[in-house]
Amino acid sequence: MNRTLFLRAVIVAIGVLVVGMIVITVIPGIGPTGEYDSETVKITDNKTGNQLERVSVRIADTPQKRYTGLSNTESLAEDEGMLFIHDSEDRYGYVMRDMSFPIDIIFIDATGTITRIYHAKVPTDTTTDELNRYSGRGRYVLEVSYNYTERHNITIGDEIQINRQ
Repeated sequence: MNRTLFLRAVIVAIGVLVVGMIVITVIPGIGPTGEYDSETVKITDNKTGNQLERVSVRIADTPQKRYTGLSNTESLAEDEGMLFIHDSEDRYGYVMRDMSFPIDIIFIDATGTITRIYHAKVPTDTTTDELNRYSGRGRYVLEVSYNYTERHNITIGDEIQINRQ
């Protein structure tokens, strides 16, 4: 192989690697999620100020982690969940992609106030584009076990203390 051909091959290989890295970084769900940070969030009654519950959550704060979410997770303990953190408050839609158990999906605004609660059952086909979309306004979304909000009297307007702002 002559030197010019070899240099061209190296340049093409480097270009392919660079494009691959860009695709993995930019397209949600393509790249590795990495390790999840964790913390405990406190839920308080908006009328009394009494603490209703504490939930240990894994933090989904990157596009890859938010896309993956609880997909391929086998179950959640009663006091476990996942907290999705977006850069700003907006309207977001969540689906139950590759889920094997039902969950509650809780939308939370930038001040920590619960704005919407869904009781999301497992779809019959979790791989299609026809998944139910659970939409709401918020900066955060908390996913916990199914009917958790009902069992603990958590309602719209209650507050969630999130340490990570």
